[in-house]
Amino acid sequence: MTAAETTPPRSTVQAFRDGLVAAWTSVFVLVLLGNYVGIGALAYEFGFSLNWMLLSTVLVWAAPAQVILISTLNTATLIEVALAVTLSSVRFLPMVVALLPMLKTKEAGAGRLVLPMHLTAISVWVEGMRLLPGRPAPERVPFYNGLGIGLLAAACVASVFGYVLAARLPTILAAALLFLTPMALLMSVSRNSKTLIDKLAFGFGLVVGPVLAAHKVGLDLMWTGLIAGTAAYVIHRIREAAR
Repeated sequence: MTAAETTPPRSTVQAFRDGLVAAWTSVFVLVLLGNYVGIGALAYEFGFSLNWMLLSTVLVWAAPAQVILISTLNTATLIEVALAVTLSSVRFLPMVVALLPMLKTKEAGAGRLVLPMHLTAISVWVEGMRLLPGRPAPERVPFYNGLGIGLLAAACVASVFGYVLAARLPTILAAALLFLTPMALLMSVSRNSKTLIDKLAFGFGLVVGPVLAAHKVGLDLMWTGLIAGTAAYVIHRIREAAR
């Protein structure tokens, strides 16, 4: 038995509090603080209200999608903006699929999984995949909710701070802060790549991604994942068959 299976589960409130603590002690909280200062500044520059910006943070909960929303809402139709935001957020679907087996239990019905699925962002997902296996199954949903709400709260605080200071924040600094999220993801994936297939997919992605982006291939992120992941899987299968 694993430690998670033998450790008595904590109460829902305790597990939720543990998630909040994990959120505020995660390296991603620093990334989100910097990132959402830039989001707040961007909303101010485009003339959106503070309340609108906070509502978009809670409902969208994805910095790239919010950048698209804020920067295009005044220049494109609502249908075009909705489609662009939707396509930007499709990348969360495989994350949710990978996460569900760890959260779904007999006690956690479909209704209890709605909030965790909404809270799934890159930062929450990476930390959840790292921390959830070490916790008893009954407390994983409240723990993940605490983790997600803790990081979301950090984003909201930072976006307010950025909005208020937008008049003094240089444009180049706001843009640089938005770059923190992909860099943090890069370092986290590198740290969490344990098996050969993970390392191969990571390495191929670092090569294929810039090549596709330089040639301005549409949906370059999707194609990078397909090409790099498929190549890593093929090599892994060949290696397994040769044993």
